[in-house]
Amino acid sequence: MSSAWWLGQSCLLGLGNSAQTTANLLRERQCVLNLASSSMAGAVDRLALTTAAPVVPAHKAAIGYRYDSDKFATAGLTEQAGEIVAAPRVAECPIQLECEVAAAHPFGVPEPQATALQVNVIRAHVEEDLLVPGTHYVDPLRWDPLIMKFCELFGGGDNVYPSRLAAGWRMPHRLRPTMA
Repeated sequence: MSSAWWLGQSCLLGLGNSAQTTANLLRERQCVLNLASSSMAGAVDRLALTTAAPVVPAHKAAIGYRYDSDKFATAGLTEQAGEIVAAPRVAECPIQLECEVAAAHPFGVPEPQATALQVNVIRAHVEEDLLVPGTHYVDPLRWDPLIMKFCELFGGGDNVYPSRLAAGWRMPHRLRPTMA
């Protein structure tokens, strides 16, 4: 996924049209957004340069992508059934959002190369210790999300893990030493 942002119960996801995820979302019309904490950087990075498409597109193969039929095993994560949607949740993710696709907006020039998918959250699973006590609001002081900025993995404002994705995409970067 290239980008994501939320407003209320809706989220806009930006994905390339050659991605298997885009095809899956357009076909199934459901998903789970598994929000990883910064401590999960290693598991997330093990999924870099993998695709669920049995035939890896030439442009992805050229930068090192490979087919992976079991991403849960590759990442060392646990599959958990969704309560409302058919898509699985990642048990280790402290926030899991079950969603339905509300709209798809292809974009690009001269022809669409990406799609903005509007998804609506229909069930949220949040670890209790991430909530402001006595509310349903996530405490920003307790939640340290893993964020990818320009193909590098960050948490708490610091680069927390060198990403294989950056190397595959030949992204120039200056990493600060990590405490990993």
